Amino acid sequence: MEDLDAFRAEARAWLGANFPASLAADPDATPEIIPGGEKPAGDALLWKQRMAAKGWGAPTWPAAYGGGGLSAAAARVLAEEMAAIGAGNPVQGMGTSMFGPTLLEYGTEDQKRRHIPAIVRGEVRWCQGYSEPGAGSDLAALTTRCEDAGDHWKINGQKIWTSGAQYSDWCFCLVRTDTKKKHEGISFVLIDMHQPGVETRPIRLIAGSSPFCETFFTDARVEKNDMVGPLNGGWAIGKRLLQHERSGQGGGRLMGAGKPLPAIAEAYAAADDLGADDLRTRIVGQSIDARAHGLTMRRAAAEAKANLNPSAATSVMKNSGTKIGQDKAELTLEIMGAQGLGWAGEAYTEEERAAVRAWLSGKATTIFGGSAEIQNNIISKRILGLPDPLGAH
Repeated sequence: MEDLDAFRAEARAWLGANFPASLAADPDATPEIIPGGEKPAGDALLWKQRMAAKGWGAPTWPAAYGGGGLSAAAARVLAEEMAAIGAGNPVQGMGTSMFGPTLLEYGTEDQKRRHIPAIVRGEVRWCQGYSEPGAGSDLAALTTRCEDAGDHWKINGQKIWTSGAQYSDWCFCLVRTDTKKKHEGISFVLIDMHQPGVETRPIRLIAGSSPFCETFFTDARVEKNDMVGPLNGGWAIGKRLLQHERSGQGGGRLMGAGKPLPAIAEAYAAADDLGADDLRTRIVGQSIDARAHGLTMRRAAAEAKANLNPSAATSVMKNSGTKIGQDKAELTLEIMGAQGLGWAGEAYTEEERAAVRAWLSGKATTIFGGSAEIQNNIISKRILGLPDPLGAH
């Protein structure tokens, strides 16, 4: 039996010796939902290099590819010890949360050895090429073409809402390889973003940032050994990746970070307001929902380890997690009162301005990665077994 107490002591000692104290997370900070393109320097770069060498940026991935080789239980212990000292994972991103786990299941040995180690080291940034102007809710209607060009594949088409495409090195992409079939005519390819046939155009959002892009492919090149899975077999792989994506979207990242609501209430609300039944009840209710969701996420993750087929349970968790995050953002601004309306100016603190931007950014969480309505359709058909209301048309 694994000695988790011994591992906890080992992890605590290693973190104490290797984590730069200057990077300890600000408990009041509100992180961006989709990080920008800044590259780490100084202590941040040092921490990234140390975690990469240890393999703990991807703690459960096989050591043969640079991962930590830890069990799920040991990885949870590591996460707890990192959280206790305010240490974040310096290599997290789409590579570790979505693409890497999928490639480990479906990729060839050559693909794993070429792509996985660079993800673990945080050297390569990945983006997702799924949605198109005419294929959002109905993703299988995508039309981006992938044609055999002899010694490579040729890609032509457009993707939209491509998160972080302007900063990315590679794109995992669903493409059309058979125009006569819908789901069975889709393949999963890997596209080098640093080539003449790729253009990205950032989309400016109401929060003032541009985390998403339009992405255009014009005779873009994909090597023959960068198609994952069989020709026309990409739909199953794409669904599996969505399971990983929605598991992450149902997690803490989109549930709202930063200062706990009771601490915000103490800082902003008058004594009489703190005693108001409605405010007190809503704060406690939000905390209970977040805790229950976190425990359910842990159970769902354990069950997913034993099931390689895409599960619709991730749709439940995605809807739950994003709703909890939006509720917290709404409550935060409500508690701040007039100070929760600030966009710029010395009258508002950096924390207050960040809270407003986080609230606006959070509006997108129930849209991207599959809207709440789409998730509800999946839940009704795949979990509850209800008939498709469009099936008769």
